[in-house]
Amino acid sequence: MKGREKLCAKLSSAFLRKWWFVVAISILFILLGIIVAIFFMTWVKLVINHQIILKNGTQAFGWWAKPPVTPRISIYIYNVTNADEFLNNGSKPIVDEIGPYIYTESWERKNIRFNDNNTVTYNLQKIYMFDEELSVGSEDDVVVVPNIPMLSATSQSKHAARFLRLAMASIMDILKIKPFVEVSVGQLLWGYEDPLLKLAKDVVPKEQKLPYEEFGLMYNKNGTSKDNVTVFTGASDITRFGLIDTFNGETHLPHWLNEQCNSLSASDGSIFPPSITHNSTLYIYDKDLCRRLPLKFQKEVTREDRVPSYRFAPSPDVFASVAENPDNMCFCPHGPPCSPSGFFNVSLCQFDSPVLLSFPHFYLANDSYRTALDGISPPDPEKHKFYLDVQPMMGTALSARARVQINLAVSQVVDIKQVATFPDIVFPILWFEEAVDGLPEEITNLMRLANEVPPVAHASMTGILLALGIILLIIAVWRLVRGANRLSSLHLASGHVGPTQTKDLPMSNVDRH
Repeated sequence: MKGREKLCAKLSSAFLRKWWFVVAISILFILLGIIVAIFFMTWVKLVINHQIILKNGTQAFGWWAKPPVTPRISIYIYNVTNADEFLNNGSKPIVDEIGPYIYTESWERKNIRFNDNNTVTYNLQKIYMFDEELSVGSEDDVVVVPNIPMLSATSQSKHAARFLRLAMASIMDILKIKPFVEVSVGQLLWGYEDPLLKLAKDVVPKEQKLPYEEFGLMYNKNGTSKDNVTVFTGASDITRFGLIDTFNGETHLPHWLNEQCNSLSASDGSIFPPSITHNSTLYIYDKDLCRRLPLKFQKEVTREDRVPSYRFAPSPDVFASVAENPDNMCFCPHGPPCSPSGFFNVSLCQFDSPVLLSFPHFYLANDSYRTALDGISPPDPEKHKFYLDVQPMMGTALSARARVQINLAVSQVVDIKQVATFPDIVFPILWFEEAVDGLPEEITNLMRLANEVPPVAHASMTGILLALGIILLIIAVWRLVRGANRLSSLHLASGHVGPTQTKDLPMSNVDRH
């Protein structure tokens, strides 16, 4: 009987050890499932952040250094059709919008230098190539537009001494300078010799000379920029990935009234810090904008390549008047009157020329500016709105429509006979659309995988681990309970005492007989 009890104890011990081990394994699977459920997407983000940082030799760096896209810029020029009647008879100016004149662009970051503070410095090269097939005409098409150098000079002289204005009028008379010029599209964009600039080159002191000898709205932009741009690589702080650290060695602009408005903490528009949400504000900076432009979330966009993206655009009050948006007071350093609502004054970045930026067709500005001229149709948000689509997980720009109109704020100056009849007016010169339609399929495929696979893997791994853990735990508990019952029965059987057996007694002699 003792041997049987020992055998039961031994079997009981082995049985319990086996199934308690299964219980431990099942609990481990459940814990792993919970950990994966909580931390898996964080791990994915860490991996993606590590892959996108700018470091030499990586695929992401190669795409950043030489973007595999072909941007294009479409230019629409406001051709003045009644310049003489406007000047001589006071007629309402009539413009004919001509365009698009389309240029394809090639971008590359040159002279790339990595710095010790996890930043990288470069010079941006942009090469523009005219596409006559997609354009409405050739670069030789002639247009009539306001004489920007002349009207800038006369507007600046409005508060100068009277004898200076009279002298300026005499000089313009001698040089036969008129308020409107007839130039080709190519000249208007890339430069033509202007008599006033040529005169300034000879008479203006060296320290006050303009850095160009010809006038063109895109003069000296076809090639490698001399501006040194330094951005964060993201290696030490992914929240600053792609943001400007310095521009030509400066961390802030010098023009505006507070640090917030002078800040250069912005992207060039190609990459942004990852993990973008609906509440994020994206900032882009371009030298010609003279400020960083804030973009707010508009909507989620469904693309043909199935890469999810968020659309960001300037808020309606980005160029609002100080009365409508008091935060814009910092962009009015000389005090009231400030820029009218819907315009942004970039004169401090354009050698004091009275240049105002707006959205095309005076979108978001008072309609009176548009109706002050004939020939400009009402603005259409679909055609004239500025927007940018970004992939939120990686912060990469997928497509864009950067639309801006260049205007000249002309002031009447009675002492200069050439513009004595020129009223105070915001005269549109042209508007352009810089567009990127999308990234190559090779990149969008990777983005789609990075967006679609992790959630599926997350759900699958979490479900498998939790299901396996729970099933094993149920089986182990069931086996332990069932085994405990069987062992209990076995112990009872080994300790049971049966009925008393009677022993044979010796037979008496009588019985034997």
